[in-house]
Amino acid sequence: MEFFKKNPKRDIPHPEIVDWVTTEYLKRTGKVFRDPDRGIRKLHQDGYLQKIGKGVYRYDPKHIETRDLEDFTPAIKEAIFKRDDYKCVICGRGKKEGFELHADHIKPKDFGGKATLENGQTLCSQHNFLKKNLKQTETGKKLFIRLYELAKKENNQSLLKFCVEVLEVFEKNNINGHIVWRR
Repeated sequence: MEFFKKNPKRDIPHPEIVDWVTTEYLKRTGKVFRDPDRGIRKLHQDGYLQKIGKGVYRYDPKHIETRDLEDFTPAIKEAIFKRDDYKCVICGRGKKEGFELHADHIKPKDFGGKATLENGQTLCSQHNFLKKNLKQTETGKKLFIRLYELAKKENNQSLLKFCVEVLEVFEKNNINGHIVWRR
């Protein structure tokens, strides 16, 4: 917050914040700050920062808002896991295979997603970290682009055709146009 308070009402790109925080932390403590991203994200989630665009934040003291971000209760988390058969909805791996499972908000908390059974899904830790704070359609488009690239590399024509059809639907409906698919 110290950095943002010294720079109010200015759009600040993520790397600038991270560089300042890691340098200051090292100066003040003699230790390396391992995860400044989490701290920045938390300030945004707590309503202290405005997210202007991907990786760009602004602090405006007049626009601080308290936000009620809901975590899943243990009962709802268990109901999500049970409904999804204790398996990641993306890859199908689960507890039986020794994978850590997460109850994930389909619509992220930052975008108003509620902690309900309907807004929950089971993801393995790998896919939860891959999704980050993306909207479900952003995650899907990115996964299909990766699958498309793999199909091209392996010359898998049937998979390639399938991916093209799906990605063309994204484009036709102007869904997540900021994520570029190169044929």
